[in-house]
Amino acid sequence: MTHLQAGLSPETLEKARLELNENPDTLHQDIQEVRDMVITRPDIGFLRTDDAFILRFLRARKFQHFEAFRLLAQYFEYRQQNLDMFKSFKATDPGIKQALKDGFPGGLANLDHYGRKILVLFAANWDQSRYTLVDILRAILLSLEAMIEDPELQVNGFVLIIDWSNFTFKQASKLTPSMLRLAIEGLQVMF
Repeated sequence: MTHLQAGLSPETLEKARLELNENPDTLHQDIQEVRDMVITRPDIGFLRTDDAFILRFLRARKFQHFEAFRLLAQYFEYRQQNLDMFKSFKATDPGIKQALKDGFPGGLANLDHYGRKILVLFAANWDQSRYTLVDILRAILLSLEAMIEDPELQVNGFVLIIDWSNFTFKQASKLTPSMLRLAIEGLQVMF
């Protein structure tokens, strides 16, 4: 086991080995192979290429080096293409703060039977007068960004449940195709 795997339970280490093809003997070499691909995309500003950061992309793509690099590149491309979303990207930003206070997203205390974190969104609770749909998306992305730092969650993952009951037509009118695309791309490439 390497220092990058420290803190993982024996069960999670075994799951990482079996399901994600994670091998402690080649972990640093795997990370370096992805890091070496960064120079092939000088058009992207890779703000982080440290071992722990790259490892989360390798885990997300079951240690397929090229696929992990593609996801890493897409992550930074998304951030560069949506600079306004990531300006003041912290819990103290007024819109993010209000969305988080209202439970966007809410997290259950217990994990599911696969060890995944469960996040819940009650769409009808969105108060359009206090924050935008983009604020909700930013709050979700910020929450996921913080959670994905946990190696256990990198291996086990998370589940996002959205309850659309009692969602009003007025609220639905804000779900434009461009907004839905922004949200779907964000969730796919960021996590």
